This record gives sequence, C-alpha cells and structure tokens, in this order.
Amino acid sequence: MTIDVHAHYIPQSLISTAREQGSKMGVQVIDAAGVAPALEFSYGFKVRPFFPRLIETAAQRIAWLDSQRLDRQFVATWPDIYGYGLPREHCTAWHRVLNDTLAEWCADNAARMTFVASVPLPDADDAAAELERAARLGAVAVMVSANIEGKNIGELPLDPLWARAAQLQLPVMIHPMASAPFQRAAKFGLVQSVQYTFDTTLGVGSLIFSGVLDRFPNLTLVLSHGGGAYPYLAGRFDIMHARMDKAAQADVAQKPPSAYAPLMVYDTIVHAPQPLKFLAELVGLDRLVLGTDYSFPPADMSPLESLRTAGFSEAEIETIAETNPQRLFPRLGSKFSRVRK
Repeated sequence: MTIDVHAHYIPQSLISTAREQGSKMGVQVIDAAGVAPALEFSYGFKVRPFFPRLIETAAQRIAWLDSQRLDRQFVATWPDIYGYGLPREHCTAWHRVLNDTLAEWCADNAARMTFVASVPLPDADDAAAELERAARLGAVAVMVSANIEGKNIGELPLDPLWARAAQLQLPVMIHPMASAPFQRAAKFGLVQSVQYTFDTTLGVGSLIFSGVLDRFPNLTLVLSHGGGAYPYLAGRFDIMHARMDKAAQADVAQKPPSAYAPLMVYDTIVHAPQPLKFLAELVGLDRLVLGTDYSFPPADMSPLESLRTAGFSEAEIETIAETNPQRLFPRLGSKFSRVRK
C-alpha cells in the first residue's frame, strides 16, 4: 500500500459552493476568459487561478497514481485559500465548507483518496473545534500554514489546537504559504524554490523555540518539502540557542533545536538524491514519508524513482512509502479497514 502523504485537490463542489454562498463569507470566485477560476477574499487577498491538476477529475488523478504505482494519496486543499485574514465567523464558516466538500470527495473516492483537513486560524478555540469535527468527517491529519497572515505560527497562542491534535492523534502538517508579495523572490521562480522552503524553516524554528514540542510531546508535526532548510541549518539553530539572550528572544526550548529533528516527520520532496540521503541520516529513516506536492509546478512527479535514485533499498522504500505512513498517521488504519469491507 504505497502512500503519497502530501498532495492537494480542489473539488468542483467547493468552487460551486463558493459561487453560491461565498459572498456570505467574504469569498468571491473570479472568472476570466481562457483561465481557470480564482478566489478573492474580502480583506484584499487574491489567489492565483487554480492549477489544472488542482481541479482535474478523480479519474485523471487516479490514472496518474496508477502510472506511478501509488495506491493512496492524502489530499488537502490549498493553503493559499485558507482565508486566515477573514473575520472570525467568516473564517470558521469557510473552513467548514473547505472540509465538507473535500471530505465528501474523498469519501466518493475512498479506495484511493484520504482527507487532510484545514482549520480556521488564528483563533485556537475555533480551530480546535473544527479539528474535532473534521476528525468525525474522516480526516487523518490537518494542514496549517507556517505563517498566519505574516506571523510565524509558533508565535501564536494555539495551545488548544496543539492539545486537541495530540489527543485526537491527528498529525499537523506544516505547509508554506505566501500571504504577501516578497519582491526579492518575484523573479527566477524564487518564490517556489526559496521563499516557500524558508517559510517552512521560519515556522519550524518558531515552533521549536516557543516550546510547542516541549509542552506537547505527543504532538506529531509533519514538515513539508523535507523540512525546508531546517535540517541543513540545525547546527546554526543550536549555536543561536546556546548564545542568544533567551529572555529577550522568547526562547523557551528545553533542548538544542537539533534534538527535535528526529521527533518530527518529513516528506521526501527535496528533488535531489544527496539531500534526501542526508535527511534520512539526520532524522532517521523512520521519520520519512513519501510526498509529491502533486498539483503544483515543483511537484515530484516520479516519487518512487526519486527514492531509488537516492540509493534507498527496496526494503527502505517500503518503509518510507508504506510502513511509516501507516504508523505515523494512526487514524489511517480504520480508513483502510472501512474501504476493504
């Protein structure tokens, strides 16, 4: 049962619901000739048009999975459309729509697809309540952005969310998001290659230094795109932890930052064999899970081949693509049982 744990999808039912009810939540569907629809939020944020693979049919998605010998795919929507800047009640209503439509699509395609939820942030209580509701809808994980409207996620008071995620055994997938333009990354594809990965790095650093992993040792964090630059910079994080003015910098981490590396989970989307082998050596093979980021231009379109090119044995590939996801996402087992029945 080979599993891709990191992919994205927008059901047509979400788009149609946004057309019909979006104005009540501060969400508008934008249509333009010759391009896919886009969303615009009442606080001024306009999302790029949906990528073709993001809104393809289930049959097209499954055909690609078959071509790559992948049996199952975890799908989240798209952090760019999480609408974190909406008023609290609108954000909560919007995430109910996001979760209801994606959960229904995954249920319709339950033999191959698994639901990853989203939650309304920055309000922790609303997020925790929606997380519990999403778990009842069948979610096996939740995806949140590394920054919430420009603020590192570890700087927000989200303990009710972390506690509920740990209690429900729902891993939290940390994903980058460009909530505002970054002019130095405007050319050369630097948003995709640099800004996103460093957004993850900043988010992870904030979670470590703010003590989230110390307060919630049973919380599973899954880092997108191989953890960004965090694995490579772990030693530099350690030096700063040892030498900075901890009170002035609000550093309450109980251990050196590198000590948390093997406590988190990392997808394999790094696009090169040597960094992938380095990641495995740093954090341990049992902390890697197969990912593709399918739907977006930087996706790994040959994920199993990427593992082979990195020199992993067939037994190690089985560990990364099969054993680890089933162990690290505890709610997945019941979904398999339900489908098999």
